[in-house]
Amino acid sequence: MRSSNLGTEQLQEKDRSFVFHPSTHLAKHSRGETPNRIMAGADGVYIWDTEGRRSLDGFGGLYCVNMGYGCTEIAEAIARQARELPFAHVYASQGTEPVALLAEAVVEYFGQNMRRVYFGLSGSDANETNIKLVWYYNNILGRPEKKKIISRNRGYHGSGLVTGSLTGLPFFHNFFDLPLDLVRHTTTPHYYRQARIEESEEAFSRRCADELEALILAEGPETVAAFIGEPVLGTGGIVPPPTGYWTSIQAVLDKYDILLIADEVVCGFARTGEKFGSHLYNMHPDFVTIAKGLSSAYLPISGSIIGDRVWSVLEQGTEKHGALGHGWTYSGHTLCAAAALANIRLLKEKNILEHVRDVGPYWQDRMKAELAGHPIVGEVRGVGILSAVEMMRDPKQRIPFEPDLQVGVRTAAALFENGVIGRAMPHGDILGYAPPLIITRKEIDIIVDATVKSVDTTYRALKAEGAV
Repeated sequence: MRSSNLGTEQLQEKDRSFVFHPSTHLAKHSRGETPNRIMAGADGVYIWDTEGRRSLDGFGGLYCVNMGYGCTEIAEAIARQARELPFAHVYASQGTEPVALLAEAVVEYFGQNMRRVYFGLSGSDANETNIKLVWYYNNILGRPEKKKIISRNRGYHGSGLVTGSLTGLPFFHNFFDLPLDLVRHTTTPHYYRQARIEESEEAFSRRCADELEALILAEGPETVAAFIGEPVLGTGGIVPPPTGYWTSIQAVLDKYDILLIADEVVCGFARTGEKFGSHLYNMHPDFVTIAKGLSSAYLPISGSIIGDRVWSVLEQGTEKHGALGHGWTYSGHTLCAAAALANIRLLKEKNILEHVRDVGPYWQDRMKAELAGHPIVGEVRGVGILSAVEMMRDPKQRIPFEPDLQVGVRTAAALFENGVIGRAMPHGDILGYAPPLIITRKEIDIIVDATVKSVDTTYRALKAEGAV
């Protein structure tokens, strides 16, 4: 139900006049020079705007509407909680039923040696929490110099001061005086783009680990506190790791007593065909960052899952120094927790993990069968229900298009005209996909067919321009 009777043009005028949009060309938006679609409703994997244009959402919002739109079970859980107890803080040992049950569900769902969950509102604030706790951990252990964090080029971990520094994409650094000096970046584990000629995936993985070790030694192992990484690179291009990558990285971290933060904001909650990407790649993190799939975006909530060896030190610290000084007003918000708890229950009741394992290979196989070998497609990659198509001027020589051609943006625009929403990723000419996990084979076919048509449209236009 619409909250007003205003028409599209009136809403667009208010939007341009009052809303500060993230990741947006502000001046062009204010002048009305950028697309300004006003969304109005959604159901299942489809979303539509105030003008009635209906699109299959091939990106699940922003990798987040995992259970699809119009999920009444989650909506009803939120409504019940709003009537019973809309808010109660969780400071100073005060608790609530939905937060206690959710924390238990999250710890059990991840498994391994996880002990506690701290809840926030976004992946960015969860990673801020993780870094703050890493510093506290080393201070309690008498290692105040062990504070540097190593991230990866093209990694994405948020857009705050520390988390924006962890992010390895220049777009999030430019003119913000980032990254901060405490952060270092190492090799992007993208085999197609980074590997040497005739270098195997295993050899490339070992080289990535060797380059990480060289960086640690150059900085001084006694100064490096943690390594943060997404099991599958997300915003940096949806890049699954090469064979043996995480095993090689884990060995280096263990050698120098460096904590591992697994950023599962995109990969968590069945997206990859396992409960978490960490499980798929045999990672053993000390911290796990969760958000998007935790509530399927019905309300904002994130979490920092904390492992046994860190938790025991946090307890020691409070024994020595008193209560730990960290928290947000909305940490463990009752409504958000109720939404997330309903979401996790549905994941299990609807066998979403098994569904992803069934349709995920079909998705990946169809994308590769239709697009691999296309004159401007360099790589089709993905895992589970997460996929990317990278376009190149010369796929065999791995030569990209000139940025001014905006091949990715143009192809995403063509895709929209063909009824599907995909994302032009911010690094390179890459179309990204992360639809709701409830997607069917028929809906996958719609995305694949629209993608082929859109890539062909871009190819014809580039040929006409003499760009290929």
